[in-house]
Amino acid sequence: MNNREITPDAAGPPPKGATVARRALRDGVYEAILEKLLDGSAPPGSSLGIDSLARELSVSPTPVREALVQLEHTGLVSRVALKGYRVAPPLSPEQLSELFDMRGILEVAAVERAAEHAQDLLPELRVAHAQHVLAAHKVEKLRGSGETPPDFADLREYFAADWEFHLTIIRGAGNRFLTQSAEALSAHVHRLRQTAHHGTMDMQEAIAEHSAILAAFESGDPDRLRSTMRDHLAAVARRVSADG
Repeated sequence: MNNREITPDAAGPPPKGATVARRALRDGVYEAILEKLLDGSAPPGSSLGIDSLARELSVSPTPVREALVQLEHTGLVSRVALKGYRVAPPLSPEQLSELFDMRGILEVAAVERAAEHAQDLLPELRVAHAQHVLAAHKVEKLRGSGETPPDFADLREYFAADWEFHLTIIRGAGNRFLTQSAEALSAHVHRLRQTAHHGTMDMQEAIAEHSAILAAFESGDPDRLRSTMRDHLAAVARRVSADG
């Protein structure tokens, strides 16, 4: 896990602006715990002790408790009566099906709307695609030489770039509620991809499918856009299902 500086809770009465500082502290703790979920250092089913996390992060239990409540709402952790919090188990086949069904509904709707001003979106989408390709190259170079970064930083960067390509299209739809819905899914998408056993095996397939989506935007053909996005999501779903 990357080192990040989290300021311990200040003793005594809260100064002016303490609400903002407390929120920043809670958000920092949230990100630190989320990173543990994504990099596999807190595997599915493992317990998340409030006191032990507070000691590890050098904060009081309060922001840890608040962060775990927030994570519970995402479904990534669950609270067990009298036992505290645990990392949620891997998505079941039914949940995977529902997740990809939701992504299909949301992302096909987004691509249809983004197609209306594809020319304005293309420069940003090309950059997002190039960053995805570069991140994949970094993973292949590192792991091809036999290195496996202990904090999975290379894979986190790769999957973040993969998802950013999708978010670029969703934001390009110009509908804030579509964007908010996608952001609500992001933790599940990241965890799904980063904990899949196939690991880096589908990088080239994903890049080729993103290239097809980019080419469809360049063509300006809405039907082609819809079909390439549907094909990509269906292919990812098949790869994940085959892996499970």
